[in-house]
This record gives sequence, C-alpha cells and structure tokens, in this order.
Amino acid sequence: MAKPSGQPVAPENRAPRLAARRNEKMAESAHAYVRGSTVKFYEWLERPDRGAIPEGPPVWICGDCHVGNLGPVANADGEIAIQIRDLDQTVIGNPTHDLVRLGLSLAMAARGSDLPGVTTAQMLEQMMAGYEEAFEDAAKDKSAEPPELVKRALRQAAGRSWKHLADERIEGLEPAIPLGKRFWPITPDEKHAIKDLFAEDGLRQLVTSLRSRNDDAPIKVRDAAYWQKGCSSLGLLRFAVLVETGSGKEVKHCLVDVKEASGAAAPRKAGAKMPRDNGERVVEGARHMSPFLGSRMLSARLMDKAVFVRELLPQDLKLDLEYLSRAEAMSVAKFLSFVVGRAHARQMGTLDGGSWLQELKRNRTKSLDAPSWLWTSVVDLVATHERAYLEHCRRFALAA
Repeated sequence: MAKPSGQPVAPENRAPRLAARRNEKMAESAHAYVRGSTVKFYEWLERPDRGAIPEGPPVWICGDCHVGNLGPVANADGEIAIQIRDLDQTVIGNPTHDLVRLGLSLAMAARGSDLPGVTTAQMLEQMMAGYEEAFEDAAKDKSAEPPELVKRALRQAAGRSWKHLADERIEGLEPAIPLGKRFWPITPDEKHAIKDLFAEDGLRQLVTSLRSRNDDAPIKVRDAAYWQKGCSSLGLLRFAVLVETGSGKEVKHCLVDVKEASGAAAPRKAGAKMPRDNGERVVEGARHMSPFLGSRMLSARLMDKAVFVRELLPQDLKLDLEYLSRAEAMSVAKFLSFVVGRAHARQMGTLDGGSWLQELKRNRTKSLDAPSWLWTSVVDLVATHERAYLEHCRRFALAA
C-alpha cells in the first residue's frame, strides 16, 4: 500500500482531533464558519427579538440549506442532477427556514468574494425569483437552465468514473483504504459490527443495486476505516467501507459511507408524523427532498446506534463557490433557489403551493424585489455570524 499522508489517529484520540479540525476549518473564512455553525442559525430562530417570518405549509425541509449542501448527485441509473446532498437535519418543518438559511449562505459567499453590499440585495431578489419560478405550473416537469459555473460542475461530474474515486480514496495494488489524514483505524468491535451489518440482506441489495451488478452477487467487506470528514463527524460514528462484489473476473469494488444519524436540531412542525429512528428520518427526508440521493440510501442499526448508508458515486460533487463574480452570484442564487423550490413544491398540492406562492409575493418594497422579512432576517444573521466568526478566530488563535 502507498505511504499514508498524515498520521492516523487512534480511536481513543478521535474526539480532541475532530474538535481541533472543526475549529480550524471554521476559522478559514466567515463563509466556512456559517457552514460549520448550524446551531447558530437555530439559536437565531428561537430568539424572541427576531423579526417575524411566514409559516409555510409543513413539508420535508433540508434544515441546513447552505450552498455547500447542494451539488451534482447521481441516481442508480447514472443520471446526474443538482440536488441537496446532505439531509442530516431534515425534518417536516417550515420551508421558510430553508429560504433564510440559503439566503444567509449566499450573502456570506458574496462577502467572501468581496462583492459590494448591493450585490447581496440583488442576490436575494434573484433567489426569490428562482424559488417562486419553481412553483409555477410550467416548472413542474422541467429543470431550470443551469448557469455556466454549475454546468462546469455537471460536466466534471459526468466525466468522472470509479477510477477517479478509487484514485482519490484507495491506494495500492491490493484494494485498501489508506490510513492517514482522512482515514483512521477502527477498533475490533467496530470492524466486527461493520461485517455483521453488511451481512444483512438489505445492505447486500443496496450494494448490488448500482452499476449493473448482479442482484445475487456475493459481497464481502474488504476494508473499513473511521472517516474524518467535515464538521458533522464530531462525536459521531462515520465509516468508509470498501466492499467487494462478485467473484472471479466479475469482481468489482465500491466505497460505502456509513454515518451515524443524530437527533435533528432543526425545528420541526408540532404534531408532524416522522420516523422516530433518526436513520429512517434522514432517508425519508432524502427521498422527498433529493430523490436521486434518497433512492441510494438505507437506514440501519450499528452498535445500537441509528445510521444511514449510501454508496459513494464519483459523480457526487460539491459546488465550488469560493469565489464568485457579480454575474455568477446572480445566476447561482437564482438556480440554487429553484432547486430548493422544486424540492418543496413537489410535496405541496396545487392549493397549498398556490397559497404559499402568493404569500411569498407579499411584503415587497419599491427598493427591493424580495420580501422585507427575508432581507431583515439575512442582515441580522450576517451580523450575528460575522461577530461569532471573529470571536471563534480569536479563541482558536489563542488556543493554538
């Protein structure tokens, strides 16, 4: 196996290393801080002094709808679309929460790109135009035209193959997960539990459902490692599992993501009927919000914890929005909000969708073609997060 990059971390040392890495990533930029500090948004929603926001029809929402959670996603048949990629916080709730969270994320992306404040106002206008367009009758059976920045991501996703994913994640002639900076060793108990998990019929069917594999093909866990990935790994189980399918000349490999599902912090609609098991909740929300991803997911139990499982596909990518021009900011805001709008609109009947659309078109001013509650909310949240980001950087720098 090729030489690992970085030093692997023993299981007993995961928590402090994950906390340090999260702090480091969140200190990289104000936009990165927003991605990693979802709890700040929920705290703002609970503040009694925040302005009023409308209560939309209860539907499955993302719950953490920032731009980093949207991107190219493939389905089991190889089709690719821009959909929501992370549903850890999905609940049946108020669709307004996704709108405000997306508006905050876009505003911070604009600030990170050193765009003037007027561009932020125009982005929110375009955002609402795209979201409302998703509820029009003509949008039910079509997708919005992606801007060039998004088209580049789609072209990149379409050109990727298993070899690209293997080159990034797996090293050496013998298939194995390289321990190092990203992948850490697991305990014997974890390894045994993972092998038991993949011995279940549901997991075998999930693995054989993609890439034209034989439904009856045997599967075998070849390797597994703890996956240090993103800010959401802190304190939770997260494993990358290398699985072998078939035998002889028909042997193929796939990489499977097993992630613990914790309780959602996102506010849910009182009385809404959702699965009590958090893994089932995430999968059910994904099937409503992101059909391509939801069709490739399964909930399970691992070491008496709720988890959700999905095979990683090379076409699943993040959108790179680290730097935006003014024109890109406008077009991306409109397109991404259309994607979120379609995810909401699919769940609403004609009556609820029409009423919600009319509600969104209210409260406009002569100087801003976006609801006043959205502008006020985003401005308040930007100020809150800018202050919290600077405090985070000060604490992190002193600790370092």
